[in-house]
Amino acid sequence: MYGLVNKAIKDLVVTNHGEEIWKEICRRADFHDEDFVGMNPYPDALTYSLVRHASEILKADAADILEAFGEYWILYTAEEGYGDLMSLTGSTFVEFLDNLDMLHYRINNLMPGLMPPQFSTRNETANSVELEYRSHREGMVPMILGLIKGLAKRFDLTVHIEQIHERVDTSDCHIFLITWEKAA
Repeated sequence: MYGLVNKAIKDLVVTNHGEEIWKEICRRADFHDEDFVGMNPYPDALTYSLVRHASEILKADAADILEAFGEYWILYTAEEGYGDLMSLTGSTFVEFLDNLDMLHYRINNLMPGLMPPQFSTRNETANSVELEYRSHREGMVPMILGLIKGLAKRFDLTVHIEQIHERVDTSDCHIFLITWEKAA
């Protein structure tokens, strides 16, 4: 994964738990650099290790950490200079979801070898849509749930997400039924 992801994990941990907790997570993950270079690739194993050690130190489920990170990611990337790109991705919640692959395609021009997940929407109604998610990375579903929740907040919506299909093998996908209403 690119350093931008790891920088966001760091920012989330430091903001909520302090610099010393982050340093302990890095020590346990055997990462000794001062920071991550946002546009540099890092091994996926490092990111997984950071999450695993954050889970241990914070005594929180790794899935909960990934979900919180996914929600945080939406705000973080907008603040890190990608807000205009996000605005171009869609003016509605469903339009944004429908254009996620295009967003990743644009970012891939900045980050060669990105290997992003793939998304598609189907069965849209006035307040629901099914989202298909495919990735070569295992265990990222909680992050996707957080991303969906973060996007919903961006569009002033309250969402309910139900996983209606779980990946069986590497050629299969996860499918989520997302319903929403205007946030109160």
